[in-house]
Amino acid sequence: MTAAAPPRRWPRLVARAPQETAAGLWTYLFLALTMLFAAFPLYWMFVIATSDDEALAKLPPAIVPGDRFLTNLDEVFSLQDVYFAASLVNSVIVSTVVTASVLFFCSLAGFAFAKLRFKGSSALMLFVVLTLTVPNQLGIVALYIVMGKLGWNGTLLAVIAPGLVTAFGVFYMRQFIVNTVPDELVESARMDGATTMRVYASIVLPAIRPALAVLGLLTFVATWNDFQWPLITLSGTDFPTSMVAVSDLASGNYVIYRRVLAGAFIATVPLLVMLFIGGRQIVRGIMEGAVKS
Repeated sequence: MTAAAPPRRWPRLVARAPQETAAGLWTYLFLALTMLFAAFPLYWMFVIATSDDEALAKLPPAIVPGDRFLTNLDEVFSLQDVYFAASLVNSVIVSTVVTASVLFFCSLAGFAFAKLRFKGSSALMLFVVLTLTVPNQLGIVALYIVMGKLGWNGTLLAVIAPGLVTAFGVFYMRQFIVNTVPDELVESARMDGATTMRVYASIVLPAIRPALAVLGLLTFVATWNDFQWPLITLSGTDFPTSMVAVSDLASGNYVIYRRVLAGAFIATVPLLVMLFIGGRQIVRGIMEGAVKS
């Protein structure tokens, strides 16, 4: 009588985190192609910004930078009706003030919605979320009238004031605080006599630094790239922002594209610096939010 065959054992599948999985050749190839397609427009912008007028009409297109970058920049900054240098300063001021205000007010409002109990909080949060469905273009006329009543049209205040707090920022900070700051920690601080602002400053802010970095970078980039509202409210003034100044470079019957792309490249450099400095914080904040939700 033959012995029974031992039961077949299947190999145990061990769950691995995505960062523990070794990347293969096709992964690196795909990432390299993605980076190439993403970076080529910026590189080609730099090529035209460093070349003469004939480079744009060459076939095949020019792919090697020229030697006229400083000359083209001098022409951009010396145009009297563009105010390009002032536009870069104005964009820095507007983006910095708006970003700082959004981080403070949105984190404070997110803390209130996440950890404070007050009548109507759910209805107010629903109203904040619903405002995200309304396109900004629908409020342009009303916003222009309001800024005119305040006497702010044509000044940087008209560009700064509408962006001091955002519905997306409030919602994002509320969700992050709910998943990051335990209720028991807040109650413990309350029992020790901490005020609401002390809880916010000592417990909430240190816990949401990754989220603040993500929101700050997204806000800075969005404010810097904003074009429609600054164009409307700053039209005809000597206080343009960088995107308005770039559009002025592209206006006229004959467009000199080496100037336009030189100005666009300079206006893009601050964003590249910000993303290079805070790129790791963006990934960290997104990953922490994904894991904790």
